[in-house]
Amino acid sequence: MDHLDILEAKSVYILREAYREFKSLCMLWSVGKDSTVLLWLARKAFFGHVPIPLVHIDTHYKIPEMIQYRDRLALDWGLNMIYGENSEAIRNKQTFPDGNVDRISCCRNLKSEALKHTLSGEWPRYRMDHKEKRYHLDNNREPYTGVIVGVRADEEGSRSKERYFSPRDKENEWDVGDQPPEFWDQYKTDFAPGTHVRVHPLLDWTELNIWEYIEREKIPIVPLYFDRGEGKRYRSLGCYPCTNPVESEATTVKEIIEELRSGKFANIAERAGRAQDKEDGGGLETLRREGYM
Repeated sequence: MDHLDILEAKSVYILREAYREFKSLCMLWSVGKDSTVLLWLARKAFFGHVPIPLVHIDTHYKIPEMIQYRDRLALDWGLNMIYGENSEAIRNKQTFPDGNVDRISCCRNLKSEALKHTLSGEWPRYRMDHKEKRYHLDNNREPYTGVIVGVRADEEGSRSKERYFSPRDKENEWDVGDQPPEFWDQYKTDFAPGTHVRVHPLLDWTELNIWEYIEREKIPIVPLYFDRGEGKRYRSLGCYPCTNPVESEATTVKEIIEELRSGKFANIAERAGRAQDKEDGGGLETLRREGYM
């Protein structure tokens, strides 16, 4: 087995363990490269079928191509696709682009709060109707207490403190100092009633591993990751008012891999183009303690 086979096997094992242990389970899909690799692994883990609802938090400020890609893949792969949103904050213009709050508060409103209430079922959820090819209000309001997430430990500082099975309280808040030990591939999956658990099958993957796997498996990803003639491409995707591209002429997955191996981005953080990270003291721990992805 090569290094990708080892990573794949461990991630598939984590996915199957989560599915076996948690009854009310969903998977977050941001439609970025990491969560799309996670989705691909789920299809492998369950033999081409994804038996877990996919949840996307729509801030209404995502780059339009991301939403188009989400819906196209959901239809092509027959995914149980759900999205949630903070409609009140959007309606009342409590957002950074509207000039009424700072970036951190905007993320808190449109991502953290939307995620918390979408998972709990307190706020409306919208489910893809595959026959009509559009979303309808979802009548199922059952809370999701197990959530599979495509975070990697190397992506930024707060994520390196996660576990494969990471508990939160019923408000989705994260006590960084109270994480279960995970030695010798032994994972704690029995938690007290009411515990909300984040599951991280990609925790040991690196940015390079992700792109190597995308190349090997021929995984379809959003074209925003590639230079389209402007000498720029996105390295990390998010809301367009707070996400900037990097200088790069890479037009293929192979060229992105070559950039990463050459050290072109060795001293540039992967999320350097995400403005909210800088406002959160150079990281995301404040937001992530409150439930941010």
